[in-house]
Amino acid sequence: MNKRLLTLSVIVLSAAVARVLPHPPNVTPIAAMALFGGAYLFNRKLAFLLPLSAMFLSDLGLWALGQVPLPGRQSVWVYASFSLTVCLGFLLRQHRRVLPIAGATLCGALLFYLVTNFGVWATGALYPRTVAGLVACYTAAIPFFRNMLLGDACYVALLFGGFALAERRFLVLREPDSVGPKMFPRAV
Repeated sequence: MNKRLLTLSVIVLSAAVARVLPHPPNVTPIAAMALFGGAYLFNRKLAFLLPLSAMFLSDLGLWALGQVPLPGRQSVWVYASFSLTVCLGFLLRQHRRVLPIAGATLCGALLFYLVTNFGVWATGALYPRTVAGLVACYTAAIPFFRNMLLGDACYVALLFGGFALAERRFLVLREPDSVGPKMFPRAV
């Protein structure tokens, strides 16, 4: 395994470990891991596999600690939203700058809010399956959205910013095209 891939993998898995530490509701590194994986892991299968596997393993750890139930029917909505966030990361591959990353972070939090709360409304028993029930579900989730956005912003800054600093310091972590002069320009 090359050093860049190993470093990216360790960063994502370390973020997953942070998920089992005490934290306010929805202030977790999972969406940041998904966005980061999509932006940096050029093997598309690995871009999905690494953050979603890290999430699943942390789900099992939290279950073993008695903090969450085993992943079930509602988890499909959660994993789907994070898969969409990986896709947002794909859009960042050529645009890893502050504004596009901030926009993708906001979109990822919004996707999570819309998808998971729709899932709660559609498959759960908490809200009637009416327009009013859907509105009530989304309204009740606003504090969790705020926490999600705060957590995503912090963890995205840590993951993207930390790796950008590491790339500047350690040449071995840079993408092959960004190291030294280009000997063979790419065909257009």
